[in-house]
Amino acid sequence: MIQTILLKNRPAGKPKLSDFEFKKEDKNLTIKDGELLLETLYVSVDPYLRGRMRDAKSYVEPFELNKPINSGVIAKVLESKNDKFEKGDHVSGMLDWKTQQISNGKGLHKVDSSKADLSAYLGILGMTGLTAYFGLTEIGKPKEGETLVISGAAGAVGSVVGQIGKIKGLRVVGIAGTDEKVEMLKTKFGFDAGINYNTTEDMKAAINEAAPNGVDVYFDNVGGEISDAVLFNINKFARTVNCGAIAVYNETETPKSISVRPFLIKNSASMQGFIVSNFEEKFPEGINQLSKWLAEEKLTYSETIVEGFENIPQAFIDLFDGKNKGKMVVKV
Repeated sequence: MIQTILLKNRPAGKPKLSDFEFKKEDKNLTIKDGELLLETLYVSVDPYLRGRMRDAKSYVEPFELNKPINSGVIAKVLESKNDKFEKGDHVSGMLDWKTQQISNGKGLHKVDSSKADLSAYLGILGMTGLTAYFGLTEIGKPKEGETLVISGAAGAVGSVVGQIGKIKGLRVVGIAGTDEKVEMLKTKFGFDAGINYNTTEDMKAAINEAAPNGVDVYFDNVGGEISDAVLFNINKFARTVNCGAIAVYNETETPKSISVRPFLIKNSASMQGFIVSNFEEKFPEGINQLSKWLAEEKLTYSETIVEGFENIPQAFIDLFDGKNKGKMVVKV
């Protein structure tokens, strides 16, 4: 029995379970020369997938209605007629939300379960880690002694950004949604300070207190009012790295926000958005560095692993309620 998850409706606001459809097929898949049969082991659910559910121009094509959703997947090779892969290999790639599927091997990379847990290749050793690494080093351009502030800091990307910041000698301040997450940022990931945005009445003042020397680098995963508050605390030549905007992904109207221009002009500051594929040519460098830091125990990671293929849509929806600590992964 092969199961597939399709996009049934384009969500209005926050996605609902009714926006997804399960399809079951009782058939055996047969591969041809150059193909391989894959069994899905782990599925990555990520906030950016919400944008692909809109029928709107973006940096990647939107999902089609009544077609499978896809994201980062770790799979096992069940059969192979492709010279690059053997039966039993573990691979990662952008694959459909299916329990089994056929691939021609393009875009797949072998992963080694002896070096790290397979799920790590969807997180700290995958797109998550690379997003953190290149966003901070290439755009944030951190310098020792500076102050780095991260929103969505307890999430998959934010928690890695903070640790790289500490490796680079920065003061690191994380913004998260619960006291438990703030404590985790400090005790597990080595952040210098944390702010619970849900219990903070004056974010501008809280950021000023946590970053008394001002903000040199802001790694923005959320957008919205939190990012507005950071602007009041940026230093001259500050760099804002726009990675995500989960605070506004489910908005049905264009959000109102303060103008960033006066803050950027008076501080000679910069703000740049990016997607990780901008740095695709440097991926081997990034993976090597992240693997080295992980082996040296300079990096650690947190995962929220949900079990069951049928729970993929709910795990995705839970991202928007902050129910994940670190990377959200579904174990099939």
